[in-house]
Amino acid sequence: MIKKVGNDMQDPFKGFNDDDQNNQNGNGPQGLPLPPNYATVVNPETGNMRIAKVGFSWTMFLFPPFPTIFRADWYNLLCILLLEISASMIIIMLVPANQLANYRSLIVPLAQSILWGSIYNMMYFKHLFKLGFMPADERSRDLLEHAHYWTQPK
Repeated sequence: MIKKVGNDMQDPFKGFNDDDQNNQNGNGPQGLPLPPNYATVVNPETGNMRIAKVGFSWTMFLFPPFPTIFRADWYNLLCILLLEISASMIIIMLVPANQLANYRSLIVPLAQSILWGSIYNMMYFKHLFKLGFMPADERSRDLLEHAHYWTQPK
């Protein structure tokens, strides 16, 4: 006898951090469920939609600057590159030449990875908001407000 399988097979996030039994975590494009820490923003003028994680960016921590390239986020890529070049120039001027290799091999790359992993997703959303994007639904709005990425316009 073949037992019919319910809709549980269609939800890849079912049972994983599943405090939302009725799929109130927002629907992504084409009705696919979104993980609880992802927000959807939409530009009302153009209809463009973006979905991104809210919180620490592990991809930016491990593989900088690839997330900016994959998201076509050229503005933040240029900001990050300019800040890294400026920081490197300051370190070269301030650190004695015999200790420069120690800083460049461990301390600086680790500090940069922690910094960009911590703030990149916020930078991405804030830039989208400047371009006219708005939270697409109430769940995304609440998530972005709770993370201090977005404040209600007055």
